[in-house]
Amino acid sequence: MPWSLSGTYLESCNCDVVCPCTTSGLTAPADQERCQVTFAFHVDSGNVDGVNVADRNVVVFVDAPRVMAEGGWQVAMYLDASADDDQAEALGKVFSGRAGGPMAALTPLIAEVLGVERVRIDYRDDGRRHTARVGDAIDIEIEDQVAPQFGEDGPVMGLTGMFHPVNSTLAIARSTRATGKGVYGRSWDFSGGNGHSAPFTWSA
Repeated sequence: MPWSLSGTYLESCNCDVVCPCTTSGLTAPADQERCQVTFAFHVDSGNVDGVNVADRNVVVFVDAPRVMAEGGWQVAMYLDASADDDQAEALGKVFSGRAGGPMAALTPLIAEVLGVERVRIDYRDDGRRHTARVGDAIDIEIEDQVAPQFGEDGPVMGLTGMFHPVNSTLAIARSTRATGKGVYGRSWDFSGGNGHSAPFTWSA
């Protein structure tokens, strides 16, 4: 099944800025007893086995042990309610790793799929601010960070050479709002915590 996608993503977790999971290739302990992280994707353009999936969103929530490389992840996936059945099936295959590509590298770490839902997902990039809202369950806004010495228009701080499924270069960000409510029995407020954003280009 040939496919290619490109777009942007944001990430929010319960670690402090910058999270040790990201900078260690998942081998260093998270700042909290468990690592809870949300990945939100907006597909700008994409084709999966002949199905056009442009302008659709996907969100993946992960609840993992403190050392993520040990596995035992619990994962939930949210697919854009605006996607038709063919688009939802195509996106589900890619973002679950069943179609190969970067997400497939994570599947050996997954112990339980909590669920897959089709819900309204609102995603927006606005300069250094990036937002994602998943129905009434998840609400995230992150802001890419700039060193104060450079002023508001300075360069965004970043990480390079990362082992990460989205991109090897990630913007360093902080969440201005990061809440979850009733996400498979989980609720949280990680506002002020770690975030990242980046473009992505995947194919397989």
